[in-house]
Amino acid sequence: GENSFLITPSTMAWLPLLIVSSSFMGSFSQFLLNQPTSVSGSLGGTIRISCTTSSGTIGSGDSSWYQQKPGNPPKLLIYADSSRPSGIPARVSGSVENSRTSAVLSISSLEAEDEGDYYCLSYASGGK
Repeated sequence: GENSFLITPSTMAWLPLLIVSSSFMGSFSQFLLNQPTSVSGSLGGTIRISCTTSSGTIGSGDSSWYQQKPGNPPKLLIYADSSRPSGIPARVSGSVENSRTSAVLSISSLEAEDEGDYYCLSYASGGK
């Protein structure tokens, strides 16, 4: 069926390449994600990166986050809103806030290795 591409953590690694593609959305509504261009923090501190829908709400379990460093494939940090794959430290956490219109990635005890590009991937209903 249309939802046969159901996402599991082991198969998510290729999905960020499709963030700009509308063809794979299937029966999901596509919507604009407003994400800050850059966020800076200090070593040992905490950062929060949010990604907000322009319309509609994020479905339960439908947001995930990736980190990408130059020359490397994206690495899954958070899936199903707040779940971490094995190997991702507990200082990395995800949540959905503001009546399910914002996905938020929080990283505490910042380390130099946390520098990189971060992407959110979400599905929403009710958006255009």
